[in-house]
Order: sequence, then C-alpha cells, then structure tokens
Amino acid sequence: MSGKAEHRGFRDIFAFAVMTFGMFIALLDIQIVASSMQQIGGGLSAAQDEIGWVQTAYLIAEITVIPLSGWLTRVFSTRWLFVGSALGFTIASMLCGLATSIGSMIAFRALQGMLGASMIPTVFTSSFHYFQGKRRIYSAAVIGTIASIAPTLGPIIGGWITDTLTWRWLFYVNLVPGVLVTVGVALLVDIDAADLKLLKGADYLGIVLMALFLGSLEYVLEEGARWNWMSDKTIRTFTAVAAIAGVLFVTRSLLFHNPVIDLRALRNRNFFLGCGLSFVTGIGIFAPIFLTPLFLGYVRDFSASQTGMAIFSTGVASLIGVPCYVTLGKRIDLRWLMMFGLACFAVSMWSFSFITHDWGADQLLLPQLLRGFPQVFAVAPAVLLGLGALPPQRLKYASGLFNMMRNLGGAVGIAICGAVLNDRTNSHFLDIASTLTPANGALRSFMSGSISQLAPVLGSAQAAHAASLKLLWNLAYREASTMAYADAFRTVGIICLVATFLVPMLKKVTQTPAPSADAH
Repeated sequence: MSGKAEHRGFRDIFAFAVMTFGMFIALLDIQIVASSMQQIGGGLSAAQDEIGWVQTAYLIAEITVIPLSGWLTRVFSTRWLFVGSALGFTIASMLCGLATSIGSMIAFRALQGMLGASMIPTVFTSSFHYFQGKRRIYSAAVIGTIASIAPTLGPIIGGWITDTLTWRWLFYVNLVPGVLVTVGVALLVDIDAADLKLLKGADYLGIVLMALFLGSLEYVLEEGARWNWMSDKTIRTFTAVAAIAGVLFVTRSLLFHNPVIDLRALRNRNFFLGCGLSFVTGIGIFAPIFLTPLFLGYVRDFSASQTGMAIFSTGVASLIGVPCYVTLGKRIDLRWLMMFGLACFAVSMWSFSFITHDWGADQLLLPQLLRGFPQVFAVAPAVLLGLGALPPQRLKYASGLFNMMRNLGGAVGIAICGAVLNDRTNSHFLDIASTLTPANGALRSFMSGSISQLAPVLGSAQAAHAASLKLLWNLAYREASTMAYADAFRTVGIICLVATFLVPMLKKVTQTPAPSADAH
C-alpha cells in the first residue's frame, strides 16, 4: 500500500511537472518576440505600425480564452483540454514559423495565443488537486516562478535565437516540447472526467459578450497610445464596444444560473483582493519587460542578443529567489512575504527612474536584481491567499478570472507606459528645445565645433550646418526619450507601492484538502 502511494505521489509530481512545462512555453511566447520585432518586420516586409500586432494578436486571443478555461475543463476534462491546448499551440507555432506575410503571421499568432491559453489557468487549479498542506507552498512557488520568469526570459531567449539562427526559430523551438507535453499529459494526467452535457444550455451569449469586451478592451489598451487615444475613430469605436459589452457581460454573469465565469466569487474578500493584487503584479512583471528592451533597442541601439544579455540578470535573480521564498514561506505569514515582493518592485522601479542614455547591462544590474529576486514573493502568495480561500468546487471557474487579471494587468501596464512615453517624450522635448537658443553658450559651442568638423566632409558650411542641426535634434530627442522612460518606471513604482499597503487586508488562509475528482 505504501508502495502504491509512493508510486502515485511520483506520478502526480511528474504529471504536474509536465503541465507546468506547457504553461512555461505558453507564457514564454508572450514576450519571446519582444526583442526581435525589427527582424520579424523586415523578414515579412511589414510596416512599423503593423509589426506590433505580432504581439497584440497573441495577447488579445489569450486574454479572451483564459477566463473560459474553467468551463472548458468541466466540459472536456483537465487532461483532454490540456492535450488539445498543447497540440493546437504546437501546430499554430509551426504555422507562425512558416508565415509568408504579416497578415498570415498575425492570424497564426492569434491562433497560437487562443489555443495555448488554457494551459495557464489549468495548472493553477491542478496544483490544488495534486498538493495539500505545506506542499502547496512548493507548488505555488513553482507556479509563481514560472508566471514571473517566463515573460522575463522571453526577450532573452528570443534575442539569442534570432541572432544565432533566424527569427523563424522563435516558433520552431516550440515543436518538440509541444509534442512532448501533449503526449505526457495524455498519458499521466487523470484528475477529472469530461461532461459533454454541459455544452447543452451553456451561456453562449455570455461567451460572446466576454469575447467582445476583452478583445475590444485589449485592442484599445494595446493600440490607444499609438493612435492618440480618443482622437482616433477606431479607438473610440472599440472603447464603446468594450464598455457596452462589459456592462452586459457582468450583468449576464450575475443573473445567469450557470455563467462561464464565476463573478460571484469576487464576494470573497481574499479572492477579490487577490485578483486586484494579481492585476498589479502583472503590471510589475510585464511593464518593465516592455520598457527595458524598448529602451535598449531604440535609445542604446542594442541588437536582439545584446538586449537579451543586458536583461539576463533578472532571470537569474528570479531563480535565486525561489529557494528563499520556499524556506521563508513555511515560517512567515505569506502576507508579509507578498508585501516584501511588491515593495521590492516599487524600489526597483524607483532605481530605474535614474536611467540615463548610456545605461547598459552594468547600470541595469541592481534595478533588475531588485525586480527579479522578489517576483516569486509577489506572485506565489497571491495564488494561495486568493485562490486558496475559495471552496474546491469554485476553483476552476474562478481560476480563469484570477489568471486573466494578471495578464490584463500586464496589458494595462504596457498601455500606461506607452501613454507616458508618448506624452512625456513630447513634453520633455519641448522643454529641452526651449533652452536651445542663441543665448545658450553650450549650444553655440556645440554648433561651431560640429560645423567645423563636418564642413570638410560635406563640402560646404551650409550642409554642415544642416547636419549639425539634425544631430542636435537627435540628441535632444534621445534625452527627452530617456527622461520619459524614467517617468514610466516611476509610474509603475507608485502603483506597486500603493498595492503594497493593500496586502494586510487579506486574511490568512487555512490549507484545505485536495478537492475530489467530483469537485472538478
């Protein structure tokens, strides 16, 4: 009997490991293209305003499907939903690598995000089945680490792959792992049974409203800054669609007897606060991943691999933080650990705000260590304190909402940073330009020196003067951009600081036994 239990325990751990590997791949692919956008755009002859959709399409599709995963799990079972998700993700990855135009790439990336989305929340709920008591600290640490480190490693791994092979291998690398995860889950995972009867009488109207709401909202968040928000007709239209569909969806979910998303779970204080803190954690994780490669690429002119190496320290620090969290999690109130994680996020963003145009890997080291090390401290406690406060029978429906909040937080964080960069760059540039007058001695010295150096090369003083003015404009814009990045980091830091003081409002959670198969 003991041998059977030991065998079952090993099988459960191995099954969980295979599932978490699938989750890692799905999360990695959110940001794996981040440092290779220019190369993908060049390879597909895409315009600059089109290439951003390689990432936006994935996020929109993923964030729309994640909340449905609880209902889909009950319909198809954990095993077969995960198998279908992993297999579909693998096939879509192959199609992305084979894409011949920006239109086909955007379509395949949306398919990739949609099919792979269910792998993320399914792992969260499965951890409550496989692990009980103190062991949940370990499983939460694993999940928290993957949720935080995978997006961080995306630009690093993506940059190396692009510079070593080609950008198409950003997608081909998913093929072998995807097949292994598909086969492994099919053979090992046995948590619950499918119930196809749920397809009859399901809230299909609610699904449509939710897709319209989340898809439109994600579009507005991703594209708003680029098109100057409400001055653009398309942005206004999608904002209206998101608002109307959102109100109708919430109303429908609260009134319908069997909704696809359990919004009633938000009545639980821990789950409500956990979703909010997960939202902020998404901002803290995804916003710096958006800002740092952007700064290194456009201000420092780093290559994809140089960008990856410059932010590599974040991933290393995240791994170092895991054993520390596990050790402390068994002895210290998880709320204190979460406060520590969010406070470190805030301090890290404050240290980023001193950024200058010549920052590279050396200068980024300390801010990135301060951001990487506490990531698991911010993510893992939210899982246990938020989801762990719910009864087992509500976990699946609530897990999709919980995970959506983190990804939505990332989308909102990126949108906020994009808006700050756009607005503050223009503001700082105008401030700098206002000081560049003939009365400025430094300006006169710069212009005379530049003209004297360029005149022999360009053949005339007039051409040298024009080139010097262009050089001056570039320098002013570089400094304005750098100052705007500092403002964006500072904004994220303030958000994390405010969230830190919300953590004590969470209640301690008593560990409960694993839910039975029937509960799933």
